[in-house]
Amino acid sequence: MKTLYPAIEPNEYYHLPMDDLHRVYVEECGNRAGLPVVFLHGGPASGCKPHHRSFFDPQRYRIILFDQRGCGRSRPSGESTNNTTQHLIDDMERIRKRLGIERWLLFGGSWGAALALLYAQRYSQRVTGLIIRGAFLARRADLEWFTDGGVNRIYPEQWQRLIRSLPEAERGDPIAAITKTVHGPDELAQRRVAREWDSWSAQVALGHEYAPADAEEHASEGQLDQVRIEMHYASHHYFIAENQILEHCNRILDVPTVIIHGRNDLVCPVESGWSLSRRLPHAAFQVLSHAGHVAHGEAMIDALVTATDAMADRLAR
Repeated sequence: MKTLYPAIEPNEYYHLPMDDLHRVYVEECGNRAGLPVVFLHGGPASGCKPHHRSFFDPQRYRIILFDQRGCGRSRPSGESTNNTTQHLIDDMERIRKRLGIERWLLFGGSWGAALALLYAQRYSQRVTGLIIRGAFLARRADLEWFTDGGVNRIYPEQWQRLIRSLPEAERGDPIAAITKTVHGPDELAQRRVAREWDSWSAQVALGHEYAPADAEEHASEGQLDQVRIEMHYASHHYFIAENQILEHCNRILDVPTVIIHGRNDLVCPVESGWSLSRRLPHAAFQVLSHAGHVAHGEAMIDALVTATDAMADRLAR
């Protein structure tokens, strides 16, 4: 069973100006002459972590990580102005050109999977392959499942904590209510709602591994920024047309693709990965019986590292 590669440090890192407002954090790791791969984090808004470098053999890959607009180490944090899915796709192109990369492998999970697919559908000639984990298709049904149309029936207690943190008159539309509150004038209400949204998201993503935070603990400024970006994207339906990802799969039929999905994924139910695989009949589709949403656990890490190793073999040929 494969494990993560040993931890490595970036060869270099910097903030790349994208416009007059946004400066995106970028780092390069591994072999400067290796196969280019870009890691696309989830959320939207979560940012890259050091262990994300370790899904790739540093002797074979030139590993590119970046924090999307308003996220992680990008600046300004939590900024939603000039921050749409199209902006993120354009940012990827600027990074690719800045680094002198002709074509690269895309590796993304959850929202990062959606972004990978959307970029590939626009720039298929720039993509050597796709490794997709926990596919998020950004359909209305996917958002409703997570926000009052499905998984709230599995974790009703945690869902009610979130709902009770919202103004009573606005609880019928949780996304709108959360968005209004985290941008409102009441700082205590902002942080209370951000904490409960963060707890809800963690409960669904981690399942039985979720450990509740101290009830008295306030959300940090970073958590508040993250929730603002998440709500910005969710309230605008991720800035894409309904069912756009599946309907445009014909544009990437020839792109080598691996789709890995945990059977117990309650953030992005396995139907998403299955539906994507039906539109990409040449893709390798793997369902992990005991894995969930997040990219940890022996089975998930084994599958992802196996996929990056196999893709390196394929691309080297």
